[in-house]
Amino acid sequence: MKEKEELLKEIETLISYGKEGQTINPELLQYLEIKDLESIKASLLRKVGILSEDDKEWLEQFKKYD
Repeated sequence: MKEKEELLKEIETLISYGKEGQTINPELLQYLEIKDLESIKASLLRKVGILSEDDKEWLEQFKKYD
């Protein structure tokens, strides 16, 4: 359950980056499976390529290297 909570926090942070207020109700994300949350997070991280260098540096903190 801790992994899911961690993913939820990371996704919420990624979604709301650069915006004021929440952009999605985090309670809705709780109903998704871990694999779905990981897919959402990966999709958000792929968008790093279209961001400024400062934004890329900020987002790097969410990447996990194996």
